[in-house]
Amino acid sequence: MNVIDTGLLSPVRAGSAAEQTTSDGAWLQAMLDAEAALVRAQANLGNVPEEAARVITELARADHFDLIELARLSRGAANPVVALVQAFTELVAARAPDAADYVHRGSTSQDIFDTALMLVAGRTLDVLVDDLQQVACSLRSLAAGHAGTLMPGRTLALHAVPTTFGLKAAGWLVAVRAAVDRLRALRAENLVVQLGGAAGTLAGYVAYERLHRQARQEPVTEDYARRLTERFAQETGLRAPVLPWHSHRAPVAALAAELALTTGVLGKIAVDVQSLARTEVAEVAEPAAAGRGVSSAMPQKRNPALATLIRSAALQVPAYAGVLTQAMLSEDERSAGAWHAEWQPLRECLRLAGGAAWTARELVAGLEVFPGRMRANVDLTGGLIVSERLAAALAPVLGKAAAKEAVSRAAAQASATGRPLLSALLETGEADGRLAGMLQDLLDPAEYVGAAGELVRSAVHGGPEKEPGA
Repeated sequence: MNVIDTGLLSPVRAGSAAEQTTSDGAWLQAMLDAEAALVRAQANLGNVPEEAARVITELARADHFDLIELARLSRGAANPVVALVQAFTELVAARAPDAADYVHRGSTSQDIFDTALMLVAGRTLDVLVDDLQQVACSLRSLAAGHAGTLMPGRTLALHAVPTTFGLKAAGWLVAVRAAVDRLRALRAENLVVQLGGAAGTLAGYVAYERLHRQARQEPVTEDYARRLTERFAQETGLRAPVLPWHSHRAPVAALAAELALTTGVLGKIAVDVQSLARTEVAEVAEPAAAGRGVSSAMPQKRNPALATLIRSAALQVPAYAGVLTQAMLSEDERSAGAWHAEWQPLRECLRLAGGAAWTARELVAGLEVFPGRMRANVDLTGGLIVSERLAAALAPVLGKAAAKEAVSRAAAQASATGRPLLSALLETGEADGRLAGMLQDLLDPAEYVGAAGELVRSAVHGGPEKEPGA
């Protein structure tokens, strides 16, 4: 048990689908999937017997291997593929000795590991995007349902002008939707197989093809490397790169960058929920559940635990992504250290982002919104929240400079005395009683939300989110 990573120190991803798709077992299976896909591609092109490819594919199962032993043996070569290939070859030889010769034929460790990395990434992105789709669906409902729910707009932590909760949720929605679009595009276009052989020339693969053709007295085709790469990509469900990318690490760095953006989008939602859930604000609350948000010392507390988990992920992923960006400085045809430094940070990026999306799905689906409290907070300052509107509306009557000065003096007096802004404005003598009726109308915060309704409608109808269970 001491060597099992259960997520004790990373609860945001504990129990999530992303945890499963990025586990040691999932990574091992992805390496075996890469080995099996490679031999099937070679068999398809005619230089590996179909029966050998069948046996190797059949035996390419993670449950045949001791993960802990493989991990310890990986220290010898500084990567897990060497030990895996040895153990896998022995396993195949025990079943079909002739087939064992075709395991890892012409390949190199990085071909298998980088391809496995992309397989793990693709499988994790699939569940991540699905969760984000459900987040977007819930946010669309929140935005539409609260399009007219008045609340204070806050800038630099203080009341600014009125807004609506629907517009706030619409902002979250648009950001999540954009993250989904970017991740889908990356999933479709940027997840590529690695196939280069020892130094990016595919020399080993080409050599075996030539030996095979010579033995059959057949002409050697010049485009074998291209055809093998394309077939390998088809077998894995990934894309074929223009060139091997052993020491050109943009695909990994780009993946990490998108995961950092995604968790940042979710982190913004989390921070807003935390702020709005403060005791003195109390405009929203997380969905209740047994044991959630409890304090070990204070029985009365209901902490925003889901938002806290999401925020923790959003703070970590950019740092891990920074490591992956630095690893782009990869020397020669294979790096001694930079390549190896990518593995754990990338896994953390994937599973933290996946955990954040999984957690956000629950958070926004059950978020409690308190319109009454929002309205009470709008009224908290006795009309000061619409002082910008008053200054603009009084400008034609008093002059622009005079109107701004009059409202500023009245606002200062209202703040100092706790009196409503209307009373303070009338008491200054700057606006006589003849303006009282107009002022009363101007002080209605519901009439000063600008284009909030239009903006919400635009966001709500701007994307085809999938309904839950669809």
